[in-house]
Amino acid sequence: MTTVIWIAAVALLIGLYLSWTAGRLDRLHARIDAARAALDAQLLRRASIAQELATAGVFDPAASMVLYQAAHAARLARDEQREVAESELSQALRAVLAEPAQLRAVRDAPGGQASAEELVAAVRRVPMARRFHNDAVRAARAVRRHRTVRWLRLAGHAPFPLAFEMDDEPPAALAEYANGAAEAGH
Repeated sequence: MTTVIWIAAVALLIGLYLSWTAGRLDRLHARIDAARAALDAQLLRRASIAQELATAGVFDPAASMVLYQAAHAARLARDEQREVAESELSQALRAVLAEPAQLRAVRDAPGGQASAEELVAAVRRVPMARRFHNDAVRAARAVRRHRTVRWLRLAGHAPFPLAFEMDDEPPAALAEYANGAAEAGH
């Protein structure tokens, strides 16, 4: 009789462990979905602000065209092309805002101070949102690598999580502007 109790206790513990692991994996997948939605929102915000600046008439026509096309491509990119399009927008922002004079032109335009601050905020938030997303992906991958999870298919039919890799280095002028604005606020 005690053998049956021990077997039932072990089976119950194994069942609890498997249930907990499946629940943890489900929560990690939900966290990935939420982080991806936040990342998409930040990328869309950055592309929208870049597109607005490109059409505001503060840059020379060539720079405006480069920035507009990169922002437009980033906004319309499909999932499989999104990383490349967002990287190209980062490169376009660095190229257009390579000179501090370009950022001064944005700030000096009507409503430009607010636009510059929005752009700085958007450019700062993209790497943070990407980091949160990739951290969630890394955690889910670690759990999914366990043999028990693979053998018992505890992940169900959820696709294997993929990190979002892109060039998100901010333009130097924006980083300097952000540092100057932070120092002026203190």
